[in-house]
Amino acid sequence: MVLRSEESIARNVCDQPKNQPKSALRARLLAAREAQSEQAGQAAINDSLAARIQAVLARHDARCVGLYWPVAGEFDARDALARWLDADATRGAALPVVVKPHAPMVFHAWSAHSPMKEGRYRIPVPAEEKVVVPELLLIPCVGFDTDRYRLGYGGGYYDRTLAAWPNEARPVTIGIAYESGKCGALPREVHDMPLDAIVTESAIY
Repeated sequence: MVLRSEESIARNVCDQPKNQPKSALRARLLAAREAQSEQAGQAAINDSLAARIQAVLARHDARCVGLYWPVAGEFDARDALARWLDADATRGAALPVVVKPHAPMVFHAWSAHSPMKEGRYRIPVPAEEKVVVPELLLIPCVGFDTDRYRLGYGGGYYDRTLAAWPNEARPVTIGIAYESGKCGALPREVHDMPLDAIVTESAIY
């Protein structure tokens, strides 16, 4: 059996009518990503993505990085962040926590050895509720385009969180995605803002 390339998978998923609902595109991208996670060669793809994340982190002087707990075939950035933390004892990391529905998230300090508990939507969060303010965020993307617009899960949590962030302390925003999630141009709404960069296993946009 011949596996389709990531580029062809993305093209087949994204090349739909321009007025398609975001929910339909999201469902197709999620299904493609989860299918990809079971294919041969995924370990090498993940290694390449981890290396690019570390290269991006090296370009910024952030002392605290917000990451995410991986779900639904997302790239697992925890090992890459653990190595980044181990290189400098003054560095810190944090995970987003949904305090209540339809509200900005907060970030609680995390390390590879942090005890965890179940948060909202059954996503693990640090058991210790130590609030920190990251200077750089690694943000998971269901889909993205080369203008650095992101398609998320539709809950709007990152949009609300960034909108509530003080302008003078706004974090650097780095989307994390697989190349298979790249689309020509995502549907956009007035409140949508591009990320500062998007990192895949093949490129830094």
